[in-house]
Amino acid sequence: MLGDHGALRLAYDATHVVDPGRVWRTYQPSPGRLKKLKALGIRTILNLRGDQPSGFYFLEEEACEALGLKLATFRAYSREAPSAEFLHGARALFKEMEYPVAMHCKSGADRVGLMSTLYLYFEKGVPLRQALGQLSLKYGHVRAGKTGVIDYAFEKFLAYADARGLPADVDLFFKWVDGDYDPKETKREFLGSWWGNLLTERILRRE
Repeated sequence: MLGDHGALRLAYDATHVVDPGRVWRTYQPSPGRLKKLKALGIRTILNLRGDQPSGFYFLEEEACEALGLKLATFRAYSREAPSAEFLHGARALFKEMEYPVAMHCKSGADRVGLMSTLYLYFEKGVPLRQALGQLSLKYGHVRAGKTGVIDYAFEKFLAYADARGLPADVDLFFKWVDGDYDPKETKREFLGSWWGNLLTERILRRE
C-alpha cells in the first residue's frame, strides 16, 4: 500500500478498454481489483513488471490462483528503447494468449501503454500514429521524461517510412527493427527535459 503506491490506486482507477471485450489496460491490481476484472470476463492477467520475487507479485500470484485466472508475465521496460527481441516477443505473445486479457504494469502508464500500442498496431491493424494514442498524458505517460524514449523509438521508424514514401505497416516495421534500428543508439540520442525527468524519476518514481 505504501512502497508500491497501492494507496493511490484506491482513489484513482487507471483501468481502460483497449479492445472492447478482448483487452484492457490497468495498473498493479489488488486482489479486489482482480476480482472485478474477472467479473468482466477476463481470463488472463498479463504482468509486465516481471516475476521477480516481491510482495506485489506474490500477492497477485496467490489471488489469481484463488480466482482461477491465468497469470502470464512478460517483462517490459519504461526507460529503454524496445529491443528487437522484445518486439518480436510481444507479437508472438499476442498470438498465444488466452483472451480476454488485462495487461498491467505498476502505474498503468508507460509499459502497458507500450503494449497497448503494439497490440492495436500488430493485431488490429490500427495505424501506428493512431495507436500511439495509448502513450499519452491521458493515461499518465510523460513523454518529456526518460519514459519518452519509447515514443522516440516509434518516431524514428515513422521518419524512416516517411523518408522512403512507404506505408508504416507492420511488415516494414519489422524490416526496420531487424535492419536499421539500434535500440542502444536510440536511447543515447534521446534526452528528456529536466522537469520531465524530475517528474518520472523522483516524484512518480516510475519503474
